[in-house]
Amino acid sequence: MAVRDTDAATRLAAARTRLILDKPFLGALVLRLPMQEARGWCKTTATDMRTFYYNPDYIDTLSQSQTEFVLAHEALHCALGHFTRRGHRVQRKWDLACDFAINPLLLQDGLTPPPEAVILAQFDNMTAEEIYPCLSDEIDQDTLDQHLYDNQSEGGQGGDSNGSPADDTPSQAPPDHGEDAQAENHGGGQTQPGAGSTQSNAAPELEQPPRPLDAQARSALEHTWQQHAVAAAQQAAAAGKLSAAMARLVDTWLQPRLPWRMLLAHYCFESARTDYNILRPSRREGDLILPSLKSPHSDMVIALDTSGSISDGEIDEFIAEISAIKGTLPVRIMLFACDACLAEGSPWVFEPWDAFTRPQHVNGGGGTRFWPVFDWIDQQGLRPDVLVYFTDAIGDFPRQAPDYPVLWLVKGKQPVPWGRRIQLN
Repeated sequence: MAVRDTDAATRLAAARTRLILDKPFLGALVLRLPMQEARGWCKTTATDMRTFYYNPDYIDTLSQSQTEFVLAHEALHCALGHFTRRGHRVQRKWDLACDFAINPLLLQDGLTPPPEAVILAQFDNMTAEEIYPCLSDEIDQDTLDQHLYDNQSEGGQGGDSNGSPADDTPSQAPPDHGEDAQAENHGGGQTQPGAGSTQSNAAPELEQPPRPLDAQARSALEHTWQQHAVAAAQQAAAAGKLSAAMARLVDTWLQPRLPWRMLLAHYCFESARTDYNILRPSRREGDLILPSLKSPHSDMVIALDTSGSISDGEIDEFIAEISAIKGTLPVRIMLFACDACLAEGSPWVFEPWDAFTRPQHVNGGGGTRFWPVFDWIDQQGLRPDVLVYFTDAIGDFPRQAPDYPVLWLVKGKQPVPWGRRIQLN
């Protein structure tokens, strides 16, 4: 094995120490990734969520602030769970969306990006799920680093672009080193603060890329990294050194209330890429009947609780959120307003190409019944890709959950009997 490059290792250790002192949130996350040299196959830096891999020749070209940037970049991929959120999206495009989401945060936090970093001001404060549909399929940019937690490919830094999951074949599972070896060599999310902080603790050069994570390992690491991120944010806030950019990150992702637009993007892209139609072919195409992907847009039902317990200001907030998601995702929206019964004119339908405008009769003021919306959908024989209900969750629910996903976006503290509850305030 090659001899470790002392200069690059020293520069990385110094950059990590500076992060701990100046930016403790990022520094605490970086400490969770032991560093390992990988000159042969790693062009810049890389992570498999367990280790920070680097090419010493690349590190030698960076300033101290740029070195801090690449360390924090890999740590944020881990803290934000990018390795579990891709779903059926095309991997190369997803990897770029993740970089576009992370890099502006680090820039706002005062770090200097390397020349290779992809940054567009239009994606500031957006999640990877929100950025993904904004990217062209023919985008020719590359990620700053290599994402080794998914499929791998020799054709680019971002990995395989076919979008298939990393655990499709048994050969892609991580090698079994035993629990102790896994924790020592890869971190496994269990690295204690200070692990790998000295050169004597660093592993020798890795001559081959590590195997991608399987589904079980990804799930375990996602939970572990969320714990690390919450703990790091609490410590930095207590020290008065949690920057505004990182505070917004914690507020929108690490707290139990998740960004509802990100969740909607998840449901929309899952349904758009997994629903198939079998149509009778034309005579020119022969006699074979082949399955084809459904139209790239999704069918979404949105219901507004307009009962007396919902203020006009809250309805305005709901409408603003609907307008934002309509401008971001390729969705067909069927909008209901309901208190004890459906509002006059409900539902209003907005095709993917239609601009969203506020309907006239969305104000109610009566009691609260949720079942009229579900009954109408059932009577029409519809099955939307997702139903989103804006409400305070105070009212009469249907006795049984429907056979399609339901997201309750709740203002207040009321529970819901079924479906997924998302806290709005």
